[in-house]
Amino acid sequence: MLLIKDKTQPKDSNYNLKKINKDESIQKEKLEASKEEDQPGFSELKQAEEILGIRQKTKKESMDAVPNKPNYRKAFDLLNTAMEMGNNQAKVLLGMAHLTGEHEPFLLHNTTRAMELFESASQSGLPTAQSALGILYSTGIGANSSQSKAVLYYTFAALGGDSFAQMALGFRYWSGISMAQSCESALKYYTLVADDVARKVGNAGTGQMVLRIRLIEEEEAPQNSPLLDEDLVQYYQFLADKGDLQAQLGLGQLYLQGGRGVERNPKLAQHYFSAAAKAGNTNAFGYLGKISMHLKEYETAEKYFKQAIKDPMGQWGMGMLYYNGWGISQDFNQALAHFTLASQQGHTEAELQLGLMYLSGIGVKKDYGLALKHFNVASKSGHVLAFYNLGMMHAAGVGVMRNCQTAAELLKNVAERGTWANELMDAHNLYHKGQVDSALVKYLILAERGYEVAQTNAAYILDKESTDFISLLKSRYKRAFVNWKRAAAQGFGGARLKLGDYYYYGQGTEADPVEAAEQYQIAIDVDSNPQAMFNLGYMHELGIGRQQDIHLAKRYYDMAASASVDAQVPTMLANAKLQTKIHIEAIIQFYKDFTFSKFWASLISFSAWHVDMVHDTVQSVANFLLELDKSTSEDWDIYLMSILAVILGLVMAFRGHNQRVAQMRAAPAAAPPPQ
Repeated sequence: MLLIKDKTQPKDSNYNLKKINKDESIQKEKLEASKEEDQPGFSELKQAEEILGIRQKTKKESMDAVPNKPNYRKAFDLLNTAMEMGNNQAKVLLGMAHLTGEHEPFLLHNTTRAMELFESASQSGLPTAQSALGILYSTGIGANSSQSKAVLYYTFAALGGDSFAQMALGFRYWSGISMAQSCESALKYYTLVADDVARKVGNAGTGQMVLRIRLIEEEEAPQNSPLLDEDLVQYYQFLADKGDLQAQLGLGQLYLQGGRGVERNPKLAQHYFSAAAKAGNTNAFGYLGKISMHLKEYETAEKYFKQAIKDPMGQWGMGMLYYNGWGISQDFNQALAHFTLASQQGHTEAELQLGLMYLSGIGVKKDYGLALKHFNVASKSGHVLAFYNLGMMHAAGVGVMRNCQTAAELLKNVAERGTWANELMDAHNLYHKGQVDSALVKYLILAERGYEVAQTNAAYILDKESTDFISLLKSRYKRAFVNWKRAAAQGFGGARLKLGDYYYYGQGTEADPVEAAEQYQIAIDVDSNPQAMFNLGYMHELGIGRQQDIHLAKRYYDMAASASVDAQVPTMLANAKLQTKIHIEAIIQFYKDFTFSKFWASLISFSAWHVDMVHDTVQSVANFLLELDKSTSEDWDIYLMSILAVILGLVMAFRGHNQRVAQMRAAPAAAPPPQ
């Protein structure tokens, strides 16, 4: 289905392309499942996992499932029963619930109890328990931080096939954390996880939708949140129920894929697509065919796809049926024709299938160049299997020069699209519910996997929030500094700004103004950060960490004002202060070097500086007012009326006052009383 071995590859290549043998994968899963079923308390464990949403449902079960509130009390009762029967995986699940504390009051936040359960389960050699211990020793939660012990436990767990440990080791080798940096070792571990993710996605899926929300950006610009407002969803539902075709299609796609804060609901997706199909929309027929194909109802799928044959979704669907021989005779020529038609209309999954055909030489002449082209197009839409195949091609040097760094980055992206990515939204929801400690622990766990967003959010919470749990953590700001540093290394410019602040103030690390200035400069280069520009201007002005240079300081202040409207007032004040400082220094120097012959020249120079200062100040005020005018242009009439009303009120008050004064002056003196 995915990548195949190529006999033309060099013998010393450690990453020859491979085809994932579906039958072997299924047999391996069945073998693992049979071993799991032999464990005591398996039935109770399975029920608890289904309630908690850990155990993956079949496609049919997913379609029939109706989202509802989990019965956590029942789930933990079942886990306790399974644990008492000797089930070690139940101990791990209970330990994780104690560690995060997300299910309080059903199970209390207790890191000590979590450590006890993990140690007990790990004695049997259970990989998930070993991985959990690695988390505790790495983060220092519930145990004294020890990176050597963390690496040891991660290594044993990874050998046992634990995906968390494999990702953690992949990220450590990729970043050089507590071990020598090694791209090849990172690639090895990321390949193991990416293989598993790609196999579970299958050949008719796009992969897990990952919503990466940084809390720091959400705080600074809440209006830019990618989450859909509940009222907006209800509005679209209202439109869809009234027969709005676009609303029906939009909601169908939203519920089919999930994301943007909306839970996946295939049954509801099918409902909206059916409503759109009744109106004759061919795209809706295509999506109904896709749902039927996932349920292996191939005759129904074929019927829907034929009704959507002019739509790229219908063309792709018929191509899939012909390619795999699902419900009809296998025909690679027909598959190629349908995929080509769909790709010409921009269908991402059709691009992927064409890439696979040219890569494997099935139905076409093998062409690695064309395969790479189609995978690149599909990857631009975020298709996980496109990233996977590109990663494997770069790892093996097929169609391109072998590039370990590129391959590792691509496969890291795939690994981060596993089902565990849902934990990012879980942590986000916990934070906004006020469960800050639980959100922090979840982000720290995901940070171990290498998620930049999790590292950023963990650092943000440690930096900003103050709870009893956070206060008890040793070296709180040092932990935040480490996570800011890891996030910065992965390209987040905002983390560079924070690193600059930490180095400047000596928070979580030794004060180092030179390094602070360097971090601010990187933030400017990477992200054009206006705050970093202002800070660097200030450092140049005072000669802190950088050579004192008044003119360079003014340049950075002006850059900050150009980069952000919000920075214009502070930079105007900073420039005014800068000009005042220049004048004072000029006066001091004037008295030091005073001679009558230089007096007139100095006076003229001072006047010129003064004129420039006034000009710059007026220009800054004018620019600020222009920007203010732009930002309020939509409601200009309201603002104008308000200003005129204020002016009119002042005029009337002043006029009334003048009239009263005039009347008092003009009034004749009171007549004296009669004698």
